[in-house]
Amino acid sequence: MIDFGELSLWTLGAHLVGAATSLVALMQTRTSQGTVAWIVSLNTLPWVAVPAWWLLGRSRFQGYVTARRGKDRALQEVSDAAYQQVKPFRDQVDSDRGGIRAAEQLARIPLLRGNAVEILVDGEATYEDLFRGMEEARTTLLVEYYTVRDDEVGNRLQEIMLRKAKEGVAVRFLYDGAGSYTLPEAWLERCREGGVEVAGFQLTRGIRLRSQLNFRNHRKIVVVDGRVGWVGGLNIGEEYLGRDPDIGEWRDTHMRVTGPAALGLQLTFLEDWHWASGELPELDWTPHPAPGGEDLPVLVVPSGPADGHETASLLMQHTIHSADHRLWISSPYFVPDEGVMGALKLAALRGVDVRLMVPCRPDSVFVHLASFGYFGPLLDQGVRIFRYGPGLLHAKCLVLDDGAMAVGTLNLDNRSLRLNFEVTALVADSGAAARMEEIFRTDLARTTELHRQMLEERPLFHRLGTRAALLLAPIL
Repeated sequence: MIDFGELSLWTLGAHLVGAATSLVALMQTRTSQGTVAWIVSLNTLPWVAVPAWWLLGRSRFQGYVTARRGKDRALQEVSDAAYQQVKPFRDQVDSDRGGIRAAEQLARIPLLRGNAVEILVDGEATYEDLFRGMEEARTTLLVEYYTVRDDEVGNRLQEIMLRKAKEGVAVRFLYDGAGSYTLPEAWLERCREGGVEVAGFQLTRGIRLRSQLNFRNHRKIVVVDGRVGWVGGLNIGEEYLGRDPDIGEWRDTHMRVTGPAALGLQLTFLEDWHWASGELPELDWTPHPAPGGEDLPVLVVPSGPADGHETASLLMQHTIHSADHRLWISSPYFVPDEGVMGALKLAALRGVDVRLMVPCRPDSVFVHLASFGYFGPLLDQGVRIFRYGPGLLHAKCLVLDDGAMAVGTLNLDNRSLRLNFEVTALVADSGAAARMEEIFRTDLARTTELHRQMLEERPLFHRLGTRAALLLAPIL
């Protein structure tokens, strides 16, 4: 028999805890949108929202914040020394590319010349180039991924790391505990036994044993000898080769950077490694220009919730505001914050050719539904939206006017803009921009353009799902 008196006490207690937690949310949540969403849910559904807040809701990854805010002087000294080493390669940005200088303020290492880049399309080209480059490591091999699978691709990565470690190369492997949750401990132990140093970007840290599931290291970085680096959208797994029957074709973009800018990727890895392992290994910070005389300016911008400002959102807003006549963006997830939404609208209103390419077949139902809540207002202002048909579009890249392009791990959703640790490489070069334009045109030929009428003709259940999913937008 139900004891209604006891039930009332439990209900009262739950709401009191919810009200108290909402005060914490009021002080800690970084955006008004997120604050309202958390406060409403904590006070109306405390049984669900309170556990969710302590699992997902903290806006700072405290241990990482401490390391990044200068309390670890050793790390800061390494960063300062690296900056001094690369200064001879610092690009003197002309007035036509003045917007890059503002973006430079968000990075650890400035815009550097002396680089060569190679844009890699899809899994086969990326893995072939990546694994061949890893085989050439002579002193250090740094590997960092959000997701690593125990499959053919993952085992090939492991074999190369073990072989290079046996040759005397200092090999370090960093994985994210959430993204690589299926990676067996035996896989990791084999790496350790073979001389590979392994660290996990885990969900807890130090004496605060509160789970940090909401903060994930979404970066994909490989650096060889401090001279060559890889960054982009591909993780390590067979699905990135299109072998998952449920997903089918996997459309993605990666990039190889050769030259001084690879040290920007190396510094990003070092900061993550220091957090995950507590160690600060000695690395070579001598910049080496790309062979062959190529002299492209490249800027590496890491971003994350430990930053003193909204680095990822500011980077995207500034890039959008810098567009003069063209801005084409590819993003698998589109749940932007207010700043990015406003910037996209303004760009279209001032006559910029703004095109957004998103997948037609999503791998996240909630994100997919929520994105439709943002499409209408953009279409009304002149933004063109294209839905990629075959397989899953996972590329995170853009082309800006005729003189710049970018490839990285950053999605246009709240998770990437505020919660995840991400990294973006910007290339201020007309040739690289032309190559990215060519890739976009190939992809656009395989899309269907979305129009306002299509949004209005959606079934009622789809429109209701969109409104419901928008409630989760702050953590999507």
